[in-house]
Amino acid sequence: MSKQSFWGKSILSFLLVLFLMPLGHALMILMELLLGGRLYTAAFIMGLVGLILTVWGVFAKGDTKQTLFGLFGGLFIWTGWIEFGMHYYARRFGTMAMVSDGTMLPLEQAEQLAQIAKQTGELFVFSKPEYVIMPATFGFWILFMIIYIFSIRSGCDFLIWCQKRLFGNKRDIIVAKPITHHTSIVTCIELNVMMWSCYLLLMFFYDPHFIGDRNPLLIFTAIACLVGSIFIFKKQLKLGAWGYNIRMAIATVIIFWTAVEVFIRRGLVKEIWITPREHASEMITILVSFIIVISIVIINDIILKKKKKKNTQN
Repeated sequence: MSKQSFWGKSILSFLLVLFLMPLGHALMILMELLLGGRLYTAAFIMGLVGLILTVWGVFAKGDTKQTLFGLFGGLFIWTGWIEFGMHYYARRFGTMAMVSDGTMLPLEQAEQLAQIAKQTGELFVFSKPEYVIMPATFGFWILFMIIYIFSIRSGCDFLIWCQKRLFGNKRDIIVAKPITHHTSIVTCIELNVMMWSCYLLLMFFYDPHFIGDRNPLLIFTAIACLVGSIFIFKKQLKLGAWGYNIRMAIATVIIFWTAVEVFIRRGLVKEIWITPREHASEMITILVSFIIVISIVIINDIILKKKKKKNTQN
């Protein structure tokens, strides 16, 4: 890790991943509004495209290119197969939305009450059915954590901390070596596992049967995530390679966005991406900004590769 701080790369990598968060949410909303009966077919195709991109990234040349394949592939898999997968089954079996006080309401009724509250300036928040059922995946999440903690030697500070606390001096024996590293696959999986973990955390908080979103511990957790994202960004500043910097930015943004989700829940941040047609100009601005940022990243990476190749030939 370099002692030099790469502010330009780190800020651009952070923005690259950050812009994907509202754009991904807006894409889901627009798909629901526009596709009608073709929604789940389109969602399945999206997930399939994500899988193809991720596997394609294994054979791509260059760490940056592999990282981007894994990033976009992972997002398409998450949106198409995971979020819309739960969306399909929640609606198929009549799962209701959950209001912050624990009341269960049909989704249409919850949305109507939210619109009325919006007009009167009141705060009415609820969790959509697909997120209500997400805590049911906790057992599967534990299986992933067992693999990560016992069988994978990674550079993740959190996992390293867990392994040191659990294994002590035996860490090098129990977790002897890393698994085969395909950058695209690793980026895809880690992106999805991190988002999954943070969604689970939030949903256990939002459910009053467990903690409830009025508990002061939720704000404490949001502040901890905000501070944690700053520390991750400080580590990100020392990474001079585009691919590595973008992968670290994924962690920075997901932890940061967890705090944003809490602030939205408390009415401190306006969630314009859930009504993209009403905020078309803002969403177009975010989309254009994203295109500019990723263009700069790709062009700069190409220039750096050419310089490196030229220096090697000389």
